[in-house]
Amino acid sequence: MADLHIPDALLVKNYVEGNEAALSTLIKRHESKIYGFIYSKIADRDISNDIFQDTFIKVIKTLKSNSYNEEGKFLPWVMRISHNLIVDHFRKTKKMPMYRETEEFSIFSVMSDDSLTIESKMIAEQVEVDLKKLIEELPEDQKEVLLMRMYQDMSFKEISELTDVSINTALGRMRYALMNLRKIIDKHQIILTN
Repeated sequence: MADLHIPDALLVKNYVEGNEAALSTLIKRHESKIYGFIYSKIADRDISNDIFQDTFIKVIKTLKSNSYNEEGKFLPWVMRISHNLIVDHFRKTKKMPMYRETEEFSIFSVMSDDSLTIESKMIAEQVEVDLKKLIEELPEDQKEVLLMRMYQDMSFKEISELTDVSINTALGRMRYALMNLRKIIDKHQIILTN
């Protein structure tokens, strides 16, 4: 039971140095959280088990190749690996589940589908038109940062240089732009879906 008090980072270090039991301790410590996360997205025990195993195969390969450097952030790192494998699974099967936006997960990370039907293309175009109208309601400085970031794919460093403000100011304007967009959407009870 002494294993409960050993930090993840030390267990990772011990495993990399050849202590196989350290990995077993890490898996036991986090398996219910990781498996639960995978199963909540997949809802199929066999596929969830496969993805869980694939997650730890990637973990082992990364640790054995000495390319792991997420000091003290083992669980979030493993969760990110499992999330990427879940997305890969849905891309292969062409079935994307419905996701809710959270602080840890952005819907933009899975919004690509090559096989859009004509109807869904029209809906997507209408959503784009509606979104652009909403963006027009933002204050000029917020609108400028949002458009540079979302439509021109510029980094906050590039935005700050171009607009002649600090990176923190650019980040703040983006944050306020998103908050204001949410308020506008809520106020008008707009539903943006495709």
